[in-house]
Amino acid sequence: MKLDSKFEEFRSSAFKTAKSDAPRKTGAQLQTYFAILTTLQALLIGSVAMMVCFVRYEVPLEAFLVLIPLSALVFIVSMLIGHYLAEPLAILYQQTRRHHMGDKFEFVAKGHLVEADNLADTFTSLTETLNATQGDLNLRGSRQETFISDVAHELRTPLTAISGNAEMLLDPDLPPDMHERFVKTIINESGRLSRLTTDLLSIERMKNTTKQLRISRVNLGDIARDVVSNLSPILSEQEANVEIIGEAPDVLGSRDKLTQMVTNLVDNAGHFIEKGGKITIELASVKDNAVIAVKDNGPGFGNVDPKLLFERFYRTDFSRNRNKGGSGLGLAIVKSIVEAHDGTVEALNLPEGGACFIVAIPSID
Repeated sequence: MKLDSKFEEFRSSAFKTAKSDAPRKTGAQLQTYFAILTTLQALLIGSVAMMVCFVRYEVPLEAFLVLIPLSALVFIVSMLIGHYLAEPLAILYQQTRRHHMGDKFEFVAKGHLVEADNLADTFTSLTETLNATQGDLNLRGSRQETFISDVAHELRTPLTAISGNAEMLLDPDLPPDMHERFVKTIINESGRLSRLTTDLLSIERMKNTTKQLRISRVNLGDIARDVVSNLSPILSEQEANVEIIGEAPDVLGSRDKLTQMVTNLVDNAGHFIEKGGKITIELASVKDNAVIAVKDNGPGFGNVDPKLLFERFYRTDFSRNRNKGGSGLGLAIVKSIVEAHDGTVEALNLPEGGACFIVAIPSID
């Protein structure tokens, strides 16, 4: 027989022995210690009483023999009481081992002792907490694997384009017009890689510096007007009609981050409208919140869960971000910025067509 198989048999045998003997051993120890301690106390008290009787009342020494059956009786009664006290602990021990082996249940000590019941409730609460923590860890691990896969996929496309076009440039007989075309493709894909890297770093910074933002009093209306002015060259290419309506109270936040948030929303809307389309930036005050809504008259985002739009690299069937050079992280950045300002963001399809993204941030007087 091989050494590995012998070791497995030995380990299995030892495990079975420990599994069968451990609960009984735990109960026996507590019973024995309790019975011995009680018997010794009874002997001590009995001996003192007999000595007093011998000195004061001249009781014969043969009376001390009564202590022997009395001690035996006390020991037996103590063993029964010890068993009664040890049983809940033995039950909890067995349940703990079963739970360790994979059984899922609530710990119950059968109500013999209040302390044992409290301990069982504590075990149950601890188990629920551990299960919830384990679920969160599994979810985070799954999201991390998905994120790595998505990043690898996003990097593969521009890198393949850059590599393929660079190889074509090595052809000495390549026509000048094709040469220029391949160079432009390499430049565009390199810019796309740069934007992807910048957006990824932006999301990570928002996670790590949420409580370190340099905040001040900010007016969302001023930010909206600055964003439209900064994006005017891009919006002009789309011949977009941009309108800013309403007013919103000031908020306390990072002007740079809030500008990036509005920029991403307006830029996202510009990706979906046709030439000559319309983008509306509406400002309002709702229940102590400053609200900014960015609407467009594009195709909307279809019949999908709006929460998915804010996941990293998520694209709907209507999305053209890949063709426009987007990284697929714009709305994820919006969500991280809004949450860093204790706000909320949601998306919806407009009845007349198009999409609407609504951001609400707590306002200040």
